[in-house]
Amino acid sequence: MIRGLKRESVVLLVDGMRLNSAQPAGAIASFMPLALAEQVELVKGPASVLYGTGALGGAINVRLPQARFEPGVGLDARASAESASRGLRSSGVLNLSSGDHALMLGASLANFGDYRAPTGRVERTGYEADTLIGQYRYRLDARQQLRVSLQQQRDEDVWYPGSTKPHPHPQVGSSTVHSPNQQRRLAEVGYEWHGGGERALNLDLRAWRQEVERNIHSRANGPLGQDIARTNVGFVTDGVDARADWALRPQHLLSFGINAWRMQAAPARELAQPPAFAFVRNDPFADGRIEALGLYLQDDVSLGRLNLLAGLRHDKVKGGAASIANGAITTGLARSDSSTSASLGAIYEVAPLLRPYVNVSRGFRAGEMRERFEASPRADGYYYIGNPQIRPETATQFELGVKGEDETLAYSVAAYRTRIDDYITGRDVSGVAGSNGCPAANAGACKETVNLGRATLQGLEASLRWRYDTARWLSLAWSSVRGSNDDLDEPLFQMPADQLSLGWEGDLARGWSADAMLRLVRRQDRVATVFARGTENATPGFATADLGATWRIDGRNRLRLLLRNLADKAYREHLADGVSGQETLEPGRSLHIAWNGSF
Repeated sequence: MIRGLKRESVVLLVDGMRLNSAQPAGAIASFMPLALAEQVELVKGPASVLYGTGALGGAINVRLPQARFEPGVGLDARASAESASRGLRSSGVLNLSSGDHALMLGASLANFGDYRAPTGRVERTGYEADTLIGQYRYRLDARQQLRVSLQQQRDEDVWYPGSTKPHPHPQVGSSTVHSPNQQRRLAEVGYEWHGGGERALNLDLRAWRQEVERNIHSRANGPLGQDIARTNVGFVTDGVDARADWALRPQHLLSFGINAWRMQAAPARELAQPPAFAFVRNDPFADGRIEALGLYLQDDVSLGRLNLLAGLRHDKVKGGAASIANGAITTGLARSDSSTSASLGAIYEVAPLLRPYVNVSRGFRAGEMRERFEASPRADGYYYIGNPQIRPETATQFELGVKGEDETLAYSVAAYRTRIDDYITGRDVSGVAGSNGCPAANAGACKETVNLGRATLQGLEASLRWRYDTARWLSLAWSSVRGSNDDLDEPLFQMPADQLSLGWEGDLARGWSADAMLRLVRRQDRVATVFARGTENATPGFATADLGATWRIDGRNRLRLLLRNLADKAYREHLADGVSGQETLEPGRSLHIAWNGSF
């Protein structure tokens, strides 16, 4: 979640390529090769100018290792273990280069058991994962390169214990969502041109295909002891991007480009029907597709102490399906929307430690495939009904802040207000069988996908990092957001709690450093009552502490020790997936050991 907006409103990218996948349970980021990431980039606030539909809360880009033209052979390796889940992970990145050829190969293996919470082991939280990445680059000349990139990640035996919910049939008792196998594959070909001179023009062209495949099953925990629902689905996204940066003069950069992608899916679902619990085909939709095309222009110019950043983008998004509800509905499924996004920001440097800024931005989000076409259970215990004619959200944010940095101090303070029109959410319409569009077994916990008239988010963020001694630092981070459902004049459903983090780090002895972090989370009692119909419960505040030490063995090897949740605190996050009030606890005290080396 970024600034009060959840995963549907955050665009996730890997090396600039959008990670598209409808995600009824778990985090979309679980499909990212994070164990091999070199850098994670974060943009806060509406960012549709650069990233298109969906970037209302912001965007996250995970940057993976790239093939490098460095003569010889290079290897970076990592191995880690942690006690809470008795988990083991190892990874390595190999770089080979000779002349105009460069090759990068990376791999990661992980095995995690059920983790221990302060109250005991949390069953069904272990899983296995493996990742493979590779990239080949060919240098045509000093300015031009061709590249081919491949990525694959696979997770096995993934369970979502927070999704456990009661079932009316005594043979079932309760059910839990699990994924026996899920994997993501990506292939990309690209061309780069790096200009020279004072007015250099840089160009990047790419075409890519991404495939996300999942088995999403629901297991009966009662005497039946078998799956009662099985869904196999693949999301295939084809995309092309063309972008350019043109330095009009040393302090003036013009960026422009075009992005286009098409996502397709056709989930196959089987439901076990009592009393024999024989499986019957019941596909949520057939031939679902979403297409997006966007053009953007961004101007970054410095006028002495004043820097201006302005952007403009136009997008068109189309969605459709051959049928929904197991073929029962074949009309009214197509919708096309277009939107213009814009941003304008200014920052003025009074002094290195005093740089006030202001920013106004507008973004939009068209409904995703799940919100449009799918009728199915979700991780919060409700059965959701899709809406093929859902209107896109539009968000306007005003941000005012100040920041500064020098050799001993870095800080930032930002206040923002975001207004979202046509806010997309699930409205509780639970009732007796036949009173809503849900199947009889799910009528008592049923939500329909709707647009609210308006939602408003207001927040304050602050961070500080102070070097009070030659090699010792203090840090602080604060975040607070208030969301309101303007239609019902009550708090917006599922808002994060206020949070303060205090940190210290510094050198202890030659080659050794230590760090400590204290996280303080306030009780969240500003919950929706009318809209959520009493299903969003308040969560208590909590505090956790982490303590770490790092040994720099030499210039190529480092050993890291980290003790998380030092006091073995029993707590749960307010926004954790699961039936409200029944979410699983977070891991208890855990010792992490990690080694990093390069050769």
